[in-house]
Amino acid sequence: MDLQSLANLFATTYNPDPNVQKTGELQIRKIGAQEGMLTALLQIIASDGVELATRQACSVYLKNRVHTSYILPSTPRPDHVPIAQSDRTALKANILPLLSASPSRAVTVQLAATLKDLVAHDFPDRWSSLLNDVKRLLGSGDVREVGAGVVAALECIRAFRFRQKADVLPGIIATLFPTLVTIADGMLNTSPSQPASQEIPAMLHLILKTYKTAIIVNLSPHQQSPESLVPWGRLLFRVVGMAVPAEGVPTDEEDRERCEWWKAKKWAYGILGRLFHRFGNPSQLPSPMQKEYGVFAEDFVTTFAPEIFKVYLHQVELYVSRQAWLGKKCQYQIFQFFTECIKPKSTWILLKPHVDSLVANFAFPQLAFNASKQAMWEADPVEYVRASVDEYENFSSPVSGATSFLLSLASNRTKTAFLPMLQFINTVLRSNPTPAQRFGALTMMSALGPFIVRHPDVKGSIEQFMVQYVLPEFTSQEPYLRSVACEVLGVVTKAGITWASEENLNSHSRAVALALDDHELPVRVQAALAITELVIVHDSVRDAVSPQVGKVVQDLLKLSDETDLDILNHSMEAMVDRFKTELLPVASQLTARLCESYLRLAREGLAQQNETIPDSIDVESLVTDGDDDKVYGAMGVAKTIGTVVSCIESSPEILSQVQEVIIPIIRFTLENKLIDLFDNMYDLVDALTFRLHAISPNMWPVFELTYDLFKSDAVDFLDEMLPSLDNFVSYGTDVLKARPDYRSKVLDMYRTAMTSPQLGDNDKINGCKLAESMLLNLHGHVDDQLQDIINIAADHIDKGETASFRLANLEILVNAVLYNASAALHFMETYKPGFSRTFFDRWFAAINSDNKLPRVHDKQLSILALCKLLEMEASVIPEGLRDGWPGIVGGALNIFKTLPQAVAKRKVLEDQLVEGDDDEDEDDARYLNLEGDEDEDVWDEDSAYLEILAKEGARLREKSEKAETGDDESDISEESDIEEELGFFSVLDKINPYVTFQQALQTFQNQNSALYQAATTMLTVERQTVLMEVVTMASQTDHV
Repeated sequence: MDLQSLANLFATTYNPDPNVQKTGELQIRKIGAQEGMLTALLQIIASDGVELATRQACSVYLKNRVHTSYILPSTPRPDHVPIAQSDRTALKANILPLLSASPSRAVTVQLAATLKDLVAHDFPDRWSSLLNDVKRLLGSGDVREVGAGVVAALECIRAFRFRQKADVLPGIIATLFPTLVTIADGMLNTSPSQPASQEIPAMLHLILKTYKTAIIVNLSPHQQSPESLVPWGRLLFRVVGMAVPAEGVPTDEEDRERCEWWKAKKWAYGILGRLFHRFGNPSQLPSPMQKEYGVFAEDFVTTFAPEIFKVYLHQVELYVSRQAWLGKKCQYQIFQFFTECIKPKSTWILLKPHVDSLVANFAFPQLAFNASKQAMWEADPVEYVRASVDEYENFSSPVSGATSFLLSLASNRTKTAFLPMLQFINTVLRSNPTPAQRFGALTMMSALGPFIVRHPDVKGSIEQFMVQYVLPEFTSQEPYLRSVACEVLGVVTKAGITWASEENLNSHSRAVALALDDHELPVRVQAALAITELVIVHDSVRDAVSPQVGKVVQDLLKLSDETDLDILNHSMEAMVDRFKTELLPVASQLTARLCESYLRLAREGLAQQNETIPDSIDVESLVTDGDDDKVYGAMGVAKTIGTVVSCIESSPEILSQVQEVIIPIIRFTLENKLIDLFDNMYDLVDALTFRLHAISPNMWPVFELTYDLFKSDAVDFLDEMLPSLDNFVSYGTDVLKARPDYRSKVLDMYRTAMTSPQLGDNDKINGCKLAESMLLNLHGHVDDQLQDIINIAADHIDKGETASFRLANLEILVNAVLYNASAALHFMETYKPGFSRTFFDRWFAAINSDNKLPRVHDKQLSILALCKLLEMEASVIPEGLRDGWPGIVGGALNIFKTLPQAVAKRKVLEDQLVEGDDDEDEDDARYLNLEGDEDEDVWDEDSAYLEILAKEGARLREKSEKAETGDDESDISEESDIEEELGFFSVLDKINPYVTFQQALQTFQNQNSALYQAATTMLTVERQTVLMEVVTMASQTDHV
């Protein structure tokens, strides 16, 4: 096909006629793998005589083809054809010139993504000239070639940005970064009003983005050197301090935030913050990073950090005095840096004299109500609620940055900063403030509430503060003040305020109850959150709400539907939990309403899932800006439904009704393959089937769907599916006994779990649990599958990387013995002559070790299986095992010796679990730093957490590097400490092992007197003592 015909073919992909479009796409797919195809596309993209839209379509295809086929996956599809060598050569020869001649930003984006994949796969071994080619572009006098060089430099860095091993990236950095900083420095000498100035900020932005991308994981030796740090530092300070003339930027503030000059500033702030936070802060530097960055950090904090502080403080002064504008993202970065300065002694000394001024003039104005908040409240109150509730999670919001700054001051420099901040709040509220300022003061109060309630000097005065400043705002003319009043009450209630006056508590609870009917939605949401906290903490409020709980729940449902806020689901769960008795009669109706909400959210989430993603989208923005509200909302509703289920378990009739209401949403989710919601749905299936101890006819289609999904799209969801599948087997025994096809499905899931290359040891363990459930619950109805089960387990007898899997697999064979001892031993010999002896060797090695059967279930299973062997008639004992048969009694006694300790250990764990649920008290020390010298370095929970993460990262990297070199000696990890599964229930729990063993021993004596004699004669004194204890326990149980 000639170039013109190929170009015409690609032009059909954006034809308005869908039939023409579809035909073109099918034709492209047919010829796409031919050698020379990509070379032809490169020529079309380079041709100025071809329509721009066609060139863009070709660039999109090129990017996708390279991404999927330049390096084939380990398990490629049959139709997957690798890119021919001639096309690979053409790609590397033409990609940089194409970038230089790119006709549009849209084409540049596609070519840049293509270049990144080429670099990641071929540099340096198969593309040694790359860096020289990029340097040539950067040194060109042509602005388009320099721009292409800048883009190429960024993609070279992006190709290796997450690589832990410092083998490729340092070389790229050392080669390109000296040139980049020189170019950027020269750009700043060009006035923003000059003709070339439109390209300059875009390139400057990309150069700074390149540097920031290079320091995501490591800081290279070149970047640590003064030869690099000084010129880059000078550049960054120039960018931060640069005053961009009004004619160089848009007048609209939102457009200005997005313009290239302010993007460059944002990246400059981001780089300085990253350098200090990750590499230049010695007091907070995790120990695994000390060797590599310790010297750099000490130098940075003494020579560089003070300069950053001085420059940032100057920018704040200009902004506060209205002499300069400051973008929101830049404000956020400044707050982040100041927050990082709080814990290290060296930077705290710099910050300390300015704290009061920064709090009053920089942080507080962010919290006050302003015109943009008012506009959002009026135009979209739902969005206002979402933004205000999630504001602290927004990593580019100055409100989030200001709040983090205040919280860090309160928790880390409590003795210096905390009381002055409270004094500031009181000063604002006493000085005839505007409503917007009152909102700011109360918002600040809300942020500091958990600290105030715990501080010994002020917690006693908080009730008076609430009465004086918060209670009156419930009747304010300004709706935003009514909203923040509810918020403050909710916060201090959750934090544990102690009310000396019951009347004061009642006044606040009545006020918030009235706010539930406020005509402004944001007020109603905050009222719902506050009333929830009051109901949880105070029985008196609970009793007051009780007669109206139906209305309150309806209000919550309505609010939840209006806003899709996940936080309201927490309120609903709390209400359901606190008003179990009152809501029991309407549980079915409540569940039906919740299911309606869930279905709406799930359908909207499905619609979002099916939307096509445009090819030009920035993947990073997709990750950060993705709209998962609907899915998260559905998750929250599903969790609330689960709370309803747990609250009505005492009433099986109502629970059965509720189950029938819930099943349709489970089926909808599974049928539409809403994978993000599978975990929640299987939690519901597990809860319903376990609490009812039965499988209703309408639940069996869920079993069928689960099997179909496991065999197709959800093979890696066995962990989530297992509890439900175990319940289907345990409580649906009658149906499974009557349905051989269902039994075959369970067996097939076990087989797939054990043999699928996609699944690891944990999934194999889950498969073993499923097979064990079959053998334990379907006695006499697994005869046809027993040989298959034994064969699968035997195939894996010495496989697996973990002790947990090896034990789980061994116990399938033990279960087979328990199911039918003589048949199991026969099938083992059928699998391979002598295999039964191999099995016994592995089994008794576990029995006779100290920790290979650690759990109560492991011990009980082996004891009962050994009892089955003792009850076998002498004639059916395999000849190869007869000599060792007397050792069965000693083996059982060996297990009995450690069984009481295992039972006691499990009881302790169960008690700890209950105590853990009840113990929700929070340590005041987590909030307040009232000990030690106020000006010393602070090491808090966040610091300790980063230390743990760094150590774990270092351990994993070391393990990975050893595995690459073949030095890893821990291919098979011995997990001797296999923990009890406290939520695991088995039919074996109902069987008394002492009585069963005594009876088996009696049968053994009657049927095999000679072997019995041999078995008892060879017992040691210790085992004879254990035998007497077992017989005593059995007789005591018989008399109970």
